[in-house]
Amino acid sequence: MKATDVIADGFGRIREVVHEAVDGLPVELLDARVDPGANSITWLVWHLTRIQDDHLAAAAVREQVWQTGGWADRFGLPLPAASTGYGHSARQAGTVRVDSGELLLGYFDAVHEQTLDFVRGLTAADLDRVVDEGWDPPVTLGVRLVSVIADDLQHAGQAAYVRGVLERGRDS
Repeated sequence: MKATDVIADGFGRIREVVHEAVDGLPVELLDARVDPGANSITWLVWHLTRIQDDHLAAAAVREQVWQTGGWADRFGLPLPAASTGYGHSARQAGTVRVDSGELLLGYFDAVHEQTLDFVRGLTAADLDRVVDEGWDPPVTLGVRLVSVIADDLQHAGQAAYVRGVLERGRDS
């Protein structure tokens, strides 16, 4: 198996968990917070998608799907267009709401497809390319991709957990 196949598989696993967390869930549960300081499923999935979009666009030297696909306008969030959720306060996180799970998954799936197109075009040698000199040691593309996968899987797992908590609370 090629290294890029392993990376593509990792991104595919994120997609599975995201869809399991969002599919069929009503908006009131997507946007719900288990307490006022907690993140909603909407925020978690939006944030992991924004980070993937931001980091992969920078690595691929292309524009983000958020802008090119019109997703910023479709979401209409009261946040700066470049916001990814990094460093959001509880109040800011609470402003990330959707009208439907389809909107959330539409953006996620668009970023996922762009990600797979990029990853499938890479060679093993490409993974050694430095993409961020701001760290010591500098970050290679391979390390960046693994970092995005790790971060996204954590947030997708959190979204799945929140779904379970909310559904159990609704069934009680």
